[in-house]
Amino acid sequence: MLSLKQEKLVLDWRRRQQSKAAVKMAIEEALDHLPESYSTETYQRKCQEAYQHV
Repeated sequence: MLSLKQEKLVLDWRRRQQSKAAVKMAIEEALDHLPESYSTETYQRKCQEAYQHV
């Protein structure tokens, strides 16, 4: 997640669709390492919750 803060969360990142997509993708990649016991639904919910938090 360090690269997210350093590389993706640039000034006014919420105004550019490309920047928002990059942030969302970085979150999904970071959470892709969750244990296999997490369902696809849980994974997607966690990704959305993390994105909303950022």
